[in-house]
Amino acid sequence: MSNFENSAAKLIKEYSRTIQEKGYSISTPVKSKYNYQIDISDREGRVALLIYFGKKGNKVVLQGNKELNLYRKISDIVFGEKLFDLQSEKISEPEIYIGTDESGKGDYFGPLVVASVFVDREMKKKLLMLGVKDSKQLSDTAITGIAKRIRAMNDCIFNLVIINPEKYNFLYTKMQNVNRLLGWAHAKALENILEIKIAPEAISDKFGDEKFISTSLQSKGRNLHLHQVTKAERYTAVAAASILARDAVNKWFDKTSREMKILIPKGASAAVEETAFKIKSEMGDNKLSKLVKLHFKTTKKILNR
Repeated sequence: MSNFENSAAKLIKEYSRTIQEKGYSISTPVKSKYNYQIDISDREGRVALLIYFGKKGNKVVLQGNKELNLYRKISDIVFGEKLFDLQSEKISEPEIYIGTDESGKGDYFGPLVVASVFVDREMKKKLLMLGVKDSKQLSDTAITGIAKRIRAMNDCIFNLVIINPEKYNFLYTKMQNVNRLLGWAHAKALENILEIKIAPEAISDKFGDEKFISTSLQSKGRNLHLHQVTKAERYTAVAAASILARDAVNKWFDKTSREMKILIPKGASAAVEETAFKIKSEMGDNKLSKLVKLHFKTTKKILNR
């Protein structure tokens, strides 16, 4: 495998993971003679992301109907900094603030977890010394170790909102919108810290209209200056939150796999569908509904088999 082919393989995996975490359904990467490809879909339609490899390097191409909202959203994720000016979103890291991030949104199995972390000047130094950075740049082993050290810090104020599948399905039935549910969870994670420590500002990754969080904030959060920015994991508190959230999701998958004596896969791939179908066939619909996010297209695919 050439260097460019190898880098293309890594890129398609990274994009697959990022896009899944944003809540979209994706296919398993397929390799052809000159590229790797994944198909990305939502209720609106489908687009294809291709990573080409050749003598001159890698090239990223997004194919599909440019009029689709899906196309624009995936473009923002993949080509973000090229498609729009991020200068307006680049804020200086505040001295005192709360960062929030979520994990599990793109997984058919498992919980949605939102974590929040309070940071001041001293805590920022301590977190950076632990190796805190965007969780997408860390292996699961590194995530486990850093998360354990964060939790062991007596002076680190953090909160986890863990929405297990049953609760998730109940909330989704009420809200009928993933971003609304996310906004509620981010707001709850912020409020839980504000009960203990006041912060003037908060930063979260941009997953939708800012109103999804701001309208969910209760009295203690009404005066909070909320920044929703693209690639928010570059801020220390958000990076720490991303590690804690992903660690909690990993723990659910490890624990559930052990208890059920079956490997529960992440994401929303064909392997996930097969595992879900096996659980449904052997243990019934009720058991499956306690393990998965029912609004995913995977549910319909399983029921139609």
